[in-house]
Amino acid sequence: MSKKVVLHYFNGRGKMESVRWLLAVAGVEFEEVFLTKREQYEKLLNDGVLMFQQVPFVEIDGMQLVQSKAILNYIAGKYNLYGKDLKERALIDMYTEGAIDLMDQIITLPFTPPENKQKQLSNIEEKAKDRYLPAFEKGLKNSQFLVGNQLSRADVHLLEVILMLQELFPTILSTFPKIQAFQEKMKALPTVSKFLQPGSARKSPPDEAYLKTVKEVLSHFFK
Repeated sequence: MSKKVVLHYFNGRGKMESVRWLLAVAGVEFEEVFLTKREQYEKLLNDGVLMFQQVPFVEIDGMQLVQSKAILNYIAGKYNLYGKDLKERALIDMYTEGAIDLMDQIITLPFTPPENKQKQLSNIEEKAKDRYLPAFEKGLKNSQFLVGNQLSRADVHLLEVILMLQELFPTILSTFPKIQAFQEKMKALPTVSKFLQPGSARKSPPDEAYLKTVKEVLSHFFK
């Protein structure tokens, strides 16, 4: 098995993008194997590496990890992005789950039937403004980080999700000054700045080619 970190997923965001973000912010180089055909997915199944028959799938430290939460937890713990003690970890988990809840709604948006897409878009905007962003704004009230006095995975996930929101709603942060300031500070971090540059492993918003590939590879989910 390769000693390098290898990500097995589609050439798009989905559930793997947060993994890419954490590794990039930690300064960890990784390789990617893109799923483009149904046969590749079936081979992973036949090889027994997909415990629950799902991707993402990550090879790291001699392990074959599946389930996005398990993967993210491991990377965060390994690279000191998970707080200094259990109490901080619990707070980090709360913020993380909130960010991922919101991200999941955005991730599924492209797969929403056209007749329901506008309703889903409005729902995302409303929940972001009324439920999620106020909580993050409050969390940043007295600190540049969401938890404790150092960067954690919660900060990384927050940056990821607000950038996704701004792609959909460019002015959505206009009434959240703490988040705006947080965003600028995060963008100035060397590893973050590098990941935001063209040509990095960061993926673009999903396009029709990505949607077609996902539907073909995971055809059993779209019957």
